[in-house]
Amino acid sequence: MVPIRIGFVSRNDEESIQLAGSLIDHFRSRAEIFVEPELAEHLGWKGTPVEEMDVDFIVSIGGDGTILRTIHKMEDPRPILGINMGTVGFLVDVEPKDAVRTIEHLLLGFEVDERTRIETLLRGERLPPATNEVALITSSPAKMLDFEIKVNGSPLERLRADGMIFATSTGSTAYAMSAGGPIVDPHLDAIVLVPVAPFKLSARPWVIRGDSMIEVDLKLPGKEALVVVDGQTMATVTHGDEIIMRKAERPARFVKASRDGFYEKVKAKLV
Repeated sequence: MVPIRIGFVSRNDEESIQLAGSLIDHFRSRAEIFVEPELAEHLGWKGTPVEEMDVDFIVSIGGDGTILRTIHKMEDPRPILGINMGTVGFLVDVEPKDAVRTIEHLLLGFEVDERTRIETLLRGERLPPATNEVALITSSPAKMLDFEIKVNGSPLERLRADGMIFATSTGSTAYAMSAGGPIVDPHLDAIVLVPVAPFKLSARPWVIRGDSMIEVDLKLPGKEALVVVDGQTMATVTHGDEIIMRKAERPARFVKASRDGFYEKVKAKLV
């Protein structure tokens, strides 16, 4: 029987690296192990870039940021199991004390939870798809943007604001929630649009169909903005630049480590 193949990535801090080393030592006799180069350097392993890992699943040790960085490196994301070394983290399900027991169980088989991502085309060029959100924000603090949003060709909103967040259902509990957006069940195929500090009393968040096409047009010549994908990728945009968002072809994938406890997780982490 072909052994299960497991990739390991880690946040670059001593505690996370030590846990990664312990897990690798524990499972190296029963699984084929692949380790990202930075972590491999600390542990004395041969490194394999995440984008080259042909594995059954990846163990990500850190917080949500570690998972998002890992997903961004893969064209077709492998399933990820998050070990929580952070604080609030909604993408990390397993506490360090439960890591060995959880992975032991996964060696016998596991289910995969697929999550919709948002693809952004900027001036015709494709940015890495967003697992959490695409944020359009002002590049100059205290200077508002003026922009129009169309959905499937129909005008939705014109705003003066510090920016706009376009979040997946998964990302509704991240930046979008902090800006006043709704909490959305991550299994709903939807996109959440949340204004950031709008100069308009009637401006409210929108929840639209996940297969919608969104167009954004900056209205003021000479004013620059930033498009930020999951806090990982950033690009500068200005008036006349074509910005289109739509559902990405390939989803993010997460290993189901326990029963679906989204509502319990919200209550536990956001008290």
